[in-house]
Amino acid sequence: MKVLLFGEYNRAQWNIKKGLEELGHEAIVVSLRDGFKKVDVDIEIKDYYTPYLLKKFRNLLIRFFGFDISAWSIKRQIKSQKHKLSNFDVVQLVNEALFDFKRHHQKEIFNWLKDWNKNIFLLSCGLDYPSVQYAYDKKFRYSILTPYFENKGTKKDFSAALSYITKDHIGLHHHIFEHIKGVIANDLDYHLPLIGYKKYLGMIPHAINTEPLKYRKPIIDNKIIIFHGINTFNYYKKGNDIFDEALDIVREKYSDKVEIIITRNLPYSEYIKRFDKAHILLDQVYAYDQGFNALEAMAKGKVVFTGAEKEWEEYYNVKEDTIAINAQPNSNQIADKLGWLVENPNEIINISEKARAFVIEHHDHLKCTKQYLELWSATK
Repeated sequence: MKVLLFGEYNRAQWNIKKGLEELGHEAIVVSLRDGFKKVDVDIEIKDYYTPYLLKKFRNLLIRFFGFDISAWSIKRQIKSQKHKLSNFDVVQLVNEALFDFKRHHQKEIFNWLKDWNKNIFLLSCGLDYPSVQYAYDKKFRYSILTPYFENKGTKKDFSAALSYITKDHIGLHHHIFEHIKGVIANDLDYHLPLIGYKKYLGMIPHAINTEPLKYRKPIIDNKIIIFHGINTFNYYKKGNDIFDEALDIVREKYSDKVEIIITRNLPYSEYIKRFDKAHILLDQVYAYDQGFNALEAMAKGKVVFTGAEKEWEEYYNVKEDTIAINAQPNSNQIADKLGWLVENPNEIINISEKARAFVIEHHDHLKCTKQYLELWSATK
């Protein structure tokens, strides 16, 4: 099978590509490199108009002439690669709207991929209409829009998320769902909003290549090391402010027992190295399931504070605080859980071992890739 994986977040599609190649198929990833994360791709699409001065120039062109030079540039790049982006058995899009420009441009790109190839599928692994509308309607107990409802941050902080429930995007969403063969979710935060959708094919967990993620049994000689890697662009959406409050409590109570490492906006390759020495990683608050960074950290034997809600426990038939620590939007609750681990370091070792085993059992990239192949083949 020949597969085009269009768009990338972290390494969600890259690991599927690797799985496909190991299983004897042909696959390429075509995408921007996900901002400062600098993820791996086979064919890079470049947005040249993100540096400050060029962005100013772009905005002036839009304001006075209605011309988006970034959209023009990216569409030109894609159109010029038509010969490399055509005649695939399967195209899987990573998002309904991958690029930072008006939806009518994105519809044009979708139509090209649809016309150039046989079967298009959608992967729900980030913001999209179903998940944002579900969050906006407060069907989650809490969500990435909880800080928006609590008036944290600025309107700009949530403009990207809220753009998915505008009239323009809803039109694009319906157009995409009319033409795709099906949509697949890769964690519960996207699975739950899609239940009941006619073209929903089900959930395949995040595909994680554990081979390069070597497990290291925690060695606790002196202090418990806590790592907090902040993406400032998602500071409130990820609940970093709540983690910071919890760390202040822990720092004061256990100053002689903990070491706290805080980083900001690291590229992926550096991020994954920097948390190597940590015992505990603070990932995100407003989630029901683990995202990509959390799972990679768990594979390396870290105790991760992340989404691990009761729906996740029931889905995987696991017990609370045995594989990952559910980070609820409450700094005192998080501080208490951190204190429990500081005072019971053997629990760090127990959770570490179970976290690695869980990722191998449920998220192995070859197992997950086989599930994609089954769904694609059954739905074509």
